[in-house]
Amino acid sequence: MSEPGSQNPHIELSRRQRRELLDALSSSAQEETSIITGVPAVVVPAAAPAPAVPVEPAEAPTILMVCTGNICRSPMAEVLLRARLSELGVRVHSAGTHALVDHGMTDPAQELAIGLGAVPVEAAAHRARFLVEPLLGESDLVLAMAREHRTHAVQLSPGILRRVFTLREFARLASTLTSDQARAAANAAGASPRERLRAVVSAVGAQRGMTPAGPSEDDDVIDPYRRSQKTYDLSASQLAPALDEVARVLRAGLS
Repeated sequence: MSEPGSQNPHIELSRRQRRELLDALSSSAQEETSIITGVPAVVVPAAAPAPAVPVEPAEAPTILMVCTGNICRSPMAEVLLRARLSELGVRVHSAGTHALVDHGMTDPAQELAIGLGAVPVEAAAHRARFLVEPLLGESDLVLAMAREHRTHAVQLSPGILRRVFTLREFARLASTLTSDQARAAANAAGASPRERLRAVVSAVGAQRGMTPAGPSEDDDVIDPYRRSQKTYDLSASQLAPALDEVARVLRAGLS
């Protein structure tokens, strides 16, 4: 037993070890730590960096699709056009004039979109949202599914008048514009992708009156909501060729 007041060598040694261990840790000297403690240093691997989240550039060309509930026509058009322009950095999204907020695409709409080339995960991830003025203001092209949606968009944001069309109207007008003409219009606008897109939109708009227009209802895509599979099929059959024409003229201007 130690005399009163004398130091216990074991306690003193333990304190020294702790002090030396702290010194070693503070200097990141793992070999010294191993010698002091007599225990091999354990190296804890650094946590893997979190995967980078893609961020759309502020200047990305932006296209907005509009319908009523934002669960059938406009999201189908959104994911299909996005797939057709995937490598061009174009932002394509959608909204509804009377949206069923936070609802996904209906099952028939998803199945048709995927069958026509949409990315399945994007079709499944869609959630409806209301059409509001800021969405219109930031868009370089607004494609409405029917004339009523085009009218609603212009009333909400009059400044977009020259940038809003029904989808089938835009496709009809674009069909009178060659890819070379679209490219030339874009080249005249410079290198900015947004300015190039707007130049193509302007060139398409200038085609109004160049060819006779058909019945006005031909510019609408039929609403399939709560209707038969046959009506969904008809709606998709109106969407798909129009989107192909839109993609053709925009690719000419943005490639």
